[in-house]
Amino acid sequence: MSQPPAPSSAVTAAPASAPAPAPALHGYLAALATVLIWAGFILISRLGGKTGLTGWDIVALRLGTASLVLLPFSLRLPAGTWRDPKLWTLALSGGLTFLVLVYAGFKLAPAAHGGILMPGMQPFLVTAAAWLILGARPPRQRVLALVPIALGVLCVAIPSVMGTHGGASTHASTLLGDVMLFSASVSWAIYSVLVKKWAYDGWLLTRFVALASCLVFMPVYLLFLPKGLDQVPMSMLVLQALYQGIGPTILAMVLFLKAVTILGAERTGAMVALVPVMAGLGAVPLLDEPLTVWLVAGLLLVSTGAFLAARPVRH
Repeated sequence: MSQPPAPSSAVTAAPASAPAPAPALHGYLAALATVLIWAGFILISRLGGKTGLTGWDIVALRLGTASLVLLPFSLRLPAGTWRDPKLWTLALSGGLTFLVLVYAGFKLAPAAHGGILMPGMQPFLVTAAAWLILGARPPRQRVLALVPIALGVLCVAIPSVMGTHGGASTHASTLLGDVMLFSASVSWAIYSVLVKKWAYDGWLLTRFVALASCLVFMPVYLLFLPKGLDQVPMSMLVLQALYQGIGPTILAMVLFLKAVTILGAERTGAMVALVPVMAGLGAVPLLDEPLTVWLVAGLLLVSTGAFLAARPVRH
């Protein structure tokens, strides 16, 4: 909405009275912090998946911690929030369904696969979802940028399909984990497109998605689902609860929106393309995961495609 013209006295006011725009450096720092948190989310999730914790446990730790932190800021949500079916659709797709699939997938698949199949695949999946849901046909430049992403995913799939390493059961398990991670990525892409279509405020979504997902999941988890909380040390429980519940759920959202405000969606999206590479490389020393030639090729191709897809479209 445009502002009314300033009165003549305001025109002659000192320029120092106007707020200075945030420097680009702040935007780049916010985007870099977002990338680090998202890469850390992949690594910490896989670390939890390699312990005695069940995927259900990590979902509970994340939603429980996030809800406790967000509850004081959520006592006066806009009228009708809890009766809005669109908000519930977003909470169940981008919240609960996404988290259940992610943490189940990381019980079986390596962190580098998660980097490729989740943030790496997002440009491809969001483009497809926007075409199907919004009727937004992608420009030729963006379609061409998705080719490296498809090739990168193929590089990751080939070793599992050919069975070049490990036994058949290992490959079947990894493939099932990959399917879950890919399904999580599809769920997040649909969520992203619906958020754009319905244009909800980011801070409202952050609070509602966490709280609504917690309300649905926690009773089922406490009463019926298997638990492995007593199978790991307290330090692991604290790590998963604090990092999962505060890092990607709250801090990354705030930092990402700040970066988009300062840098724009294209430049921010280009930096987010670093997530698969950082997660894949970080998994080598932190999780002792192998970095094969196929995996390196997949990381580079997916990141290149994500970078190209985030560039401004030339008309």
